[in-house]
Amino acid sequence: MNSRLAFVATVAALMLGATPGLAGEPLPLHVGGRVVTEAGGALRFGWPGVYVEGRFSGPAVEVAVETGQEHLAVSIDGQRRAELTKAGLARLSFAGLSEGPHVVRIDKLTESQSGSAKILGLFAGKGSKALPEVQRAQRIEFIGDSHTVGYGVRGTSRDCTQEQVHDLTDTSLAFGPVLAGRLDADYRIVAFSGRGVVRNYAGGAAGEPLPVLYDRLIPGDAEPLIAADDGWKPQLIVIGLGTNDFSTPVKPGEAWADGAALREAYRDGYVSFINRLAGRQPQARFLLIAGDLFVDDVAEVSKRVNAAVPGLATPVRITGMVQTACHAHPSVADQLLMADALEAAIKALN
Repeated sequence: MNSRLAFVATVAALMLGATPGLAGEPLPLHVGGRVVTEAGGALRFGWPGVYVEGRFSGPAVEVAVETGQEHLAVSIDGQRRAELTKAGLARLSFAGLSEGPHVVRIDKLTESQSGSAKILGLFAGKGSKALPEVQRAQRIEFIGDSHTVGYGVRGTSRDCTQEQVHDLTDTSLAFGPVLAGRLDADYRIVAFSGRGVVRNYAGGAAGEPLPVLYDRLIPGDAEPLIAADDGWKPQLIVIGLGTNDFSTPVKPGEAWADGAALREAYRDGYVSFINRLAGRQPQARFLLIAGDLFVDDVAEVSKRVNAAVPGLATPVRITGMVQTACHAHPSVADQLLMADALEAAIKALN
């Protein structure tokens, strides 16, 4: 049996519960994204793009997760070793690694608009020992909608079922993680498909646009909320909101008389949201993604924000996407285009 087949067989046995429970030395966890720490130390999470890393030295490492309905990826030293796509408890053991230091990482790939998954632990395997937590100097927060989530980004057709959208979503391929990887930055993603600044797609879920959901630790749960100061201090906050506000016409019975009224509410609401965030994160500067449907609105929002605090917000124009992924969403190439534009804007700030 070759090494790859042996690894697959080992993972299958562990997921079926055919081996004893994990008992190695726990690795100190470096967490990216919002999590709820449960009794016993398990980390429950629902926002897109959550990741957990651990450092160890030696030839083996063990991972324990509870996937729920989500897809998770396990990587070692930046190389993806497994994708977990079955619901339930998964216990994985990786052996035969080179001696010396390694980083094991779990990434949440799919979007949880309700529900959650759990990290139960990362453990040094036989012959290995835990090392101190991963450290990075740079931090970026990404706030947005389905474009930020990486909605159906693995899809090669615009025609997708909802099940396919779930399975083909991969936040690790979205512009945020791509950009953060280039800059060696930690990141946090607070994004929810279909949500806007004041209006959601087609007027749905009235009264719950992204700024209303922002403080939740789990996106589908009204409680608990983030602490006033949870230690997260990003230098940059990137916001991409507006597509859902404007991609469908205002319908009778909505809160806005017409498109013009909606645009004014969007501008006012966006300025208010940025001011709220800046009050919490005074060290941060803002990059505001300006798509084709709302480029003038973002320019006006930036102007208003900067009138009060010069240089606080910078609009970043995004255009020319082909949007060939599920339901006309950004493709992998589009996500790279967005990452390129944001990287150029960051360099221009420095």
